[in-house]
Amino acid sequence: MAQLIDGKAVAARVRAEVKVEVERLKAQRELTPGLAVIRVGEDPASKIYVTGKKKAAEELGFNSWEHHLEASIFQDELLALVQKLNADPAVHGILVQLPLPRHIDAERVIATVSPEKDVDGFHPINAGLLSLGKPGLRPCTPFGVMRLLEEAKCEIAGKRAVVVGRSNIVGKPQALMLLQADATVTICHRKSDLPREVAMADILVVAVGVPELIQGEWIKPGAVVIDVGQNRRADGKLVGDVDFQSASQRASAITPVPGGVGPMTIAMLMRNTIIAATGGV
Repeated sequence: MAQLIDGKAVAARVRAEVKVEVERLKAQRELTPGLAVIRVGEDPASKIYVTGKKKAAEELGFNSWEHHLEASIFQDELLALVQKLNADPAVHGILVQLPLPRHIDAERVIATVSPEKDVDGFHPINAGLLSLGKPGLRPCTPFGVMRLLEEAKCEIAGKRAVVVGRSNIVGKPQALMLLQADATVTICHRKSDLPREVAMADILVVAVGVPELIQGEWIKPGAVVIDVGQNRRADGKLVGDVDFQSASQRASAITPVPGGVGPMTIAMLMRNTIIAATGGV
């Protein structure tokens, strides 16, 4: 049976580290990290996510602001708010909660956020810095996966890592971070022969949003499995992209769903806000 990688416990450690850093910044530099979150419309999931982020920021001693805008807002009005937050020295991190309404160009909005305040790590400049192996703000979920691998004492250098999913939010940056850590990396997508590719993975990261897509018999015995997926089945159960029961019989370590990668995303957002506040990328 695989070792469970407890994302809740690791996230709690990250938050504790951040809290110590916040207290140090306040005492030594009279600096309070500030996080501004923009939410547009009434998407229920977005509301839950933003509430969780705001609560975490306040618990850690950040200054925290939520800007909730009507779904009918004009794009120029949203861009003007982003520019205002860019210019505000009290705001160190800006997060625009996705998805945005269809009439708004999300890529343009993300590109308008100052790269130095882009705590989501989605700005083209930060994406470019990651691709070049240069310091920059990293997307929170793959950043969290790297911390989970570290906490699980997973040796990355020289290992074969397979990333299933090629999104700009998780798959591509995850592959680049693993490559930067000296893994040999394969990115899989809908045209890939998944059973063949997954069977070669010493480290498997899955982020495709398809319930229980990855079968346990595909997994190399002893592999470390990181399941980023969160899917609600018809029976109401929350499951990942990996069939946990069968995969846990072959993996050496695996993240559960829920309680694995999920808690790490907000924790690493807090870490990114500290990095943005101190310029310590």
